Amino acid sequence: MGGTTDTEIAFEQALAAVIGHSAGPDCPPLLAQALLHAVFPGGARIRPKLCLAVATANQCGEPELALAAACAIELLHCASLVHDDLPCFDGADTRRGKPSVHRAFGEPIAVLAGDALIVAGFESIGRGAASVDALARLPALLAIIGRGCGAPMGICAGQAWESEPAVDLVRYHQAKTGSLFVAATSAGAAAAGVNALPWRSLGECIGAAYQVADDIQDAIADPDTLGKPCHQDEALQRPSAVSELGIEGAADSLRKLIEQTMDSIPPCAGREQLQLLVRAQAQTFLPKSLNRRAA
Repeated sequence: MGGTTDTEIAFEQALAAVIGHSAGPDCPPLLAQALLHAVFPGGARIRPKLCLAVATANQCGEPELALAAACAIELLHCASLVHDDLPCFDGADTRRGKPSVHRAFGEPIAVLAGDALIVAGFESIGRGAASVDALARLPALLAIIGRGCGAPMGICAGQAWESEPAVDLVRYHQAKTGSLFVAATSAGAAAAGVNALPWRSLGECIGAAYQVADDIQDAIADPDTLGKPCHQDEALQRPSAVSELGIEGAADSLRKLIEQTMDSIPPCAGREQLQLLVRAQAQTFLPKSLNRRAA
């Protein structure tokens, strides 16, 4: 999942086509601009890369469906960022090194852009089911991705935990971050026509590692490096791995989670290559300063 591959190029082209459909000439201009602003240029695209890597490891014969699922997952992620940045939640002025959507286009357009991205994600899956085999796999995909973004354990529920008077850190992180990683691994398997259940553990492990890494970055990085506000967990009094374990404790937890991630990959035709890809991506989670400290 590192570098630019043919699969990643195909994904970006597919994503551009989905957004082009939503932000076409009939779309209100401000909304169209906001949709493009929210999606391009993107971040690391970790979740769709993971979805496609799992599909490839399982010798997926429906590449259009796998691409559609990967697009859906990225669009749902982008929607969550648009809504997460709103003043009623984080009130973040920047995202990916540029103004957040509500700062660039206003709150009403930001709310609508997030909603439209969610709908576009599900539209993407429907348009990707172009064969009989793909149609047969569609119900499982819809259920997997719907579960990852809704309630009781999807990203909407994860955001809602921040409004509760008491929060269980594990459940909060499983919903807010882990759920979409689980959707990515499970959707990749479902697109390939294999049992998605064994792939949940991989998504859970990567999601947990990513969240701990994000907590560490929020505590020690600077906004220019991260491309978004830092120290938000402390400012908003949100639970985090750093507040519970400290920096070193969180870093140790992250290293253990990376090893668990390797062990959680189910048997499949491309398991060895998938392990290499996942390890390379997971190693980037640990901030360089902590890597140097551990060396």
